[in-house]
Formats: sequence, structure tokens, C-alpha cells
Amino acid sequence: MAEVSITGALRNEFGKGASRRIRRDGQVPAVIYGHGEKPTHISLPAREVGVAIKTSNVLLNIDLGEKQELVLPKSIVRNPLKGTLEHIDLIIVRRGERVVVNVPVHTTGKHDPEGILEHVHNTIEVEVDVTSIPQFLELDITGLMAGDSKLAEDVVLPAGITLKSDPKMVVAHVSVRAAIEEVAPVAAAAEGEAAAPAEGEAAAAAPAEGEAKAK
Repeated sequence: MAEVSITGALRNEFGKGASRRIRRDGQVPAVIYGHGEKPTHISLPAREVGVAIKTSNVLLNIDLGEKQELVLPKSIVRNPLKGTLEHIDLIIVRRGERVVVNVPVHTTGKHDPEGILEHVHNTIEVEVDVTSIPQFLELDITGLMAGDSKLAEDVVLPAGITLKSDPKMVVAHVSVRAAIEEVAPVAAAAEGEAAAPAEGEAAAAAPAEGEAKAK
């Protein structure tokens, strides 16, 4: 479980104008809440936070000088055009408590080469000790044949982790390659058939237009 310490600063200015100034200074506005505590509005160094949250479910130890808070990123807002951090919601956690989180699933092994692997769900929901959240979980797809699937219950869970997703939820599926490749020719043929009457109608319309001009 990744744990990163970051120094933050309390803020008492709010609104869009204040947030823009914070971001211009290389900081990102954030709110810490949870465990019945009053929300704390802070700013964090954007570069450090950006690096930290590249790790899934990273545990952040926020140093605010007079106190420290252990938190998990709950909601991350990015600029839709630039991709820069706009705002982060952080939820307070306590060491030793269990939390429900979504963990990425990585596939291992080789499937039937005649099929195409589809990741139907990239994550599954589990309950785990907050200090033991894995960066990813593994799903063995060795020998998976075209048309077959692997479910959430097939994902290997280390000791102490409980599955919360529907056990029958499809995580990975191997599609039949031939069925996929046939879609394009069929669609092209359908378009050709649809285009033929249209051209015929245009040809039939031409003499009628000419007769109208002759009169």
C-alpha cells in the first residue's frame, strides 16, 4: 500500500476567484472531511499531489502543521481541456479501519489466440484494511477460450480482502474474432444495397425534371 506525506496549508478564501489564484500559485484546492469532523479547506502542491494520485487508492498523510490527517482521495476534478487538477475531495481514514474501495484488475496468462480479450470491468469493489489496499489484483486468463468469460469471483484476493462486487460480474471476456470481423463486410453490403435504390431514384428523377423544363 502506497503512503505519501504531503504538506498542506489551511485556506480561508473561497469561491472561483480564490480557487483560480490558488491554482496560479501551483497549488490545488482541496477539502478534507469524514469521521464526523467539520470539513477542512486546504491547498496542496499540485505537482506533488499529481504524482501521488497516479497510484490507485494512494494513502495521503496530510501535514497541516498543528495536526496531521490520514486521507484517501475520494473525488478528483480535472480541467476537461488541459487535464490539470482543479479540486480534490479527501476522506479521513483511521489506521486499522476497513474501507470499501475499487481496485484495478490486471490479467495474467495467455488466452485463446483466435479470440479477442475484452476488459469488461477494469476494477472490482473490495473491503480491506485501509493500510493494506493493494495497487492491483490479478486475474488469471490462461487457456480462456473464445466465447468464455472470467468473473469477479475468479479474481485472486489476498488474505484479509473481501469481495463486495457481484461475484458473477463479468470482468474479462474473450470474443470470437470471426464474429467481429464479419460485422464490417455485412455493414458494407447493407450500405451498398441502400445506396443502389437512391441512385436509381435520382436517375428516374432526371427525365422528369427535363420534361418540366421543356414545357
